[in-house]
Amino acid sequence: MKILYSVQRYGDDIVGGSESACRNFAERLVDRGHEVEVITSCARSYVDWNNAYEPGTELINGVTVHRLPVRDSRRPEIFGPLDNWVHTGPHPVPRYLQQHWAKAMGPELVGQRSWLLENYRRFDVSIFMTYLYATSTFGLPTVAGLLPTVLQPTAHDEPPFRIEIMDPLFRLADAMLFFTPEEQAVVQQRFHMDPPSAVVGIGIDVNAQGDPTRFRHDQHIGESDYLLYTGRIDPMKGALELADFFVAFKDRNPGNLKLVMCGEQLVELPDHPDIIFTGFLSEQSKHDALAGALALAQPSYFESFSIVLCESWVQKRPALVQSRCEVLTGQALRSGGAIPFHGFAEFEAALLRLARSRDRATEMGTAGFQYVVENYQWNTVLDRFEDLLNVAIDTYDQRVATTA
Repeated sequence: MKILYSVQRYGDDIVGGSESACRNFAERLVDRGHEVEVITSCARSYVDWNNAYEPGTELINGVTVHRLPVRDSRRPEIFGPLDNWVHTGPHPVPRYLQQHWAKAMGPELVGQRSWLLENYRRFDVSIFMTYLYATSTFGLPTVAGLLPTVLQPTAHDEPPFRIEIMDPLFRLADAMLFFTPEEQAVVQQRFHMDPPSAVVGIGIDVNAQGDPTRFRHDQHIGESDYLLYTGRIDPMKGALELADFFVAFKDRNPGNLKLVMCGEQLVELPDHPDIIFTGFLSEQSKHDALAGALALAQPSYFESFSIVLCESWVQKRPALVQSRCEVLTGQALRSGGAIPFHGFAEFEAALLRLARSRDRATEMGTAGFQYVVENYQWNTVLDRFEDLLNVAIDTYDQRVATTA
């Protein structure tokens, strides 16, 4: 099958949930014998969309990647007030203003429409990853009706998800790919529809091995227990709230427990002797860190699927997750591998529960591992994925036959 993926950023050095998922799906589909091409931006940063890569075509791990330049960088001093107005200003928001917001959200690609119209005939199906960005909001309407299309929205209940301009977008695709039942449910509830779809999840490498001793040595942690956060250190990810909760926890519960935070730092962290910031970790170092943790902390309010949560379970370590995120709560309850928390009191109680019973922590981590093995091995995920692509093609063929 010849597959076209559309995504806002793409590359081995791109850190981002949907971008990493897109890259992993694309490369695994190539391994299964499909021909996969990607149309994406020249941007490396999702904050400003500045062009960082050269435009043109390159081959990355068997995937043909076409990069188009971003028309305009996103300027926070302009986008911020516009974004706030669209979400909190007088409603209904005029259509032209919503269109302006979608362009400002970016990345608006120079020549995207003409590239799609010149090349769509080469593909059996086109997949648009992430509903939010201009690569989808302008790309999907361009080719809908011309070839089978799939929307992989990575949706969660957030302000942009409620903007009226999203209504036609979600109705254009021939089928949808969801990561979790909660994502599927929130789309069905928001748009009052039940499109052809499948909950496929994301493939996880269940054979990844971590060395906790190596990580403790590299970071000079010694034998102290530590709670681990890995991801963007960003208020939108709940990272700053987590740090504040941890400081309050240590005030009430003195001891050797530490909080290790790994990833791109976008905000200042509290100055505390038991908060350790490592910066970026390699994949192997991340597995080492997870293997040695008392537990993973996943405090994000907005997730469509948590890869790092599953990676923690692969290392047989439990997690504390944000209960106000339905996706995280669902993953926690289905697996038995994590404790949801709401606010500081529940965070403190959950952390004390794990710190005081290593046997309980190990039992939960083992339950999480079994859940990943049963649901998220790559062959299982890709079987569901390919089945849905065929559903999209059949839906498209029936629609074309009906309107012919």
